[in-house]
Amino acid sequence: MPYEFHQHSGMGWGRGLLAFLFVLLVLAAVAWFAVAFSRQSGRTHHGLTHASDVASPQHSDALKILNERFAKGEIDAEEFTQRRDLLQSSP
Repeated sequence: MPYEFHQHSGMGWGRGLLAFLFVLLVLAAVAWFAVAFSRQSGRTHHGLTHASDVASPQHSDALKILNERFAKGEIDAEEFTQRRDLLQSSP
C-alpha cells in the first residue's frame, strides 16, 4: 500500500485550547467557592451574637480583651464568667 493512514497522537490546537479553557474554568470555580466560603465563615464567626455587643465599641473591646485574657490563662473560668456577666449586664 503506497498510502498509509496515520492518526495523530497529539491533541492539536483545538483540543488543547479547549483543555486550557476547561482548566481555567475549574480554577475560577474553585477560587469563587473559596472566596464565598471565607466570606460566609467570616460573617458567622465575627457576626454580632448578643444585643449587648451593639451598645458601644468600648463594650465589645472589653469583651474581646476578657476573652483573650481567659484564652491566655491569665484568669480562671470563675473570674471570666463573673466579669463577662458584669460587662453584659452594664448598659
